[in-house]
Amino acid sequence: MLIYALKRGGLAVVIVFFAMLVLFSLIHIIPGDPVSIALGPRATAEIQAKYAERLGLNDPFIVQYGRFMWNALHGDLGRDVFTDRSVTLTVLDQMRFTVILALTALGWAALVGIPLGCFSAVRRNSFLDKFTGVISVGSIAVPSFVVSIWALLFFSIMLGWFPVIGAGERGNLADQAWHLVLPAFAIGLGWVGYLARLVRASMLEVMGENHIRAARAFGLPPAMLVYRYALKVAILPTVTLLGVGMGNLLSGAVFAEIIFARPGVGKLIVDMVVTRNFPVVQGAVLLTAVLYVLTVLIADLVAASLDPRVRKSL
Repeated sequence: MLIYALKRGGLAVVIVFFAMLVLFSLIHIIPGDPVSIALGPRATAEIQAKYAERLGLNDPFIVQYGRFMWNALHGDLGRDVFTDRSVTLTVLDQMRFTVILALTALGWAALVGIPLGCFSAVRRNSFLDKFTGVISVGSIAVPSFVVSIWALLFFSIMLGWFPVIGAGERGNLADQAWHLVLPAFAIGLGWVGYLARLVRASMLEVMGENHIRAARAFGLPPAMLVYRYALKVAILPTVTLLGVGMGNLLSGAVFAEIIFARPGVGKLIVDMVVTRNFPVVQGAVLLTAVLYVLTVLIADLVAASLDPRVRKSL
């Protein structure tokens, strides 16, 4: 297990470094002069030259990249072009909203999707199995931004059950949780279908194996057979999907953050791209990529701890 963890950790580090290189290259390709944007059109050429020299923009690309890597490894992602605030603090302040939203969305999707998949596998080819299959595929097919818009129009504007915009009053956990319901529902709905179909397929495969047949022959109760023996094996692909799903939700939450006017790293990136605030864009995308790789790594390690066969796959 230790060797597998070291291999996976080393691969994750390589992926992060490659992502940093691609990100840094793309930022320098995007049109727009950060010096002109920060100082405005009335700044003289002398002031612009001094500002560019202070930021190190006159250095060769490889020097800039090396300095960025060194600073990033020490937790310094630069300064905001407009406010001169630490990019690290700015991104982390917004990241917590996105992480809470993604965890809530994936949590309720798992609580609904996993039992739904088990039920469909146990009641294979029944009317309820076919009905849940249609619901699952339908939830996958509808994009999260469409669900967000209709949920906002119906539950907030027409019925008035939930707040329209915002993340709730700071310090009021109940109000923040109430503001979290609709966005989490909107981006988590599609994952209910994904999890239900995956668990159903895995359960059907496991239910046909010899040890499950032997347990059934010994007269074990159906509930124990399903949840204690079959699900323990069938849940392994779902663990990996949950890790990938958490990463996807971190990047996909931008639609809900914009539609519901919530703070978050996705909305922050969109706003900073519009204003060409490159240091903040760079830092936000980098931290999102690191968090994505970290969630997938944790999911792989959990899967390897549950199934020794996974450790031999790398």
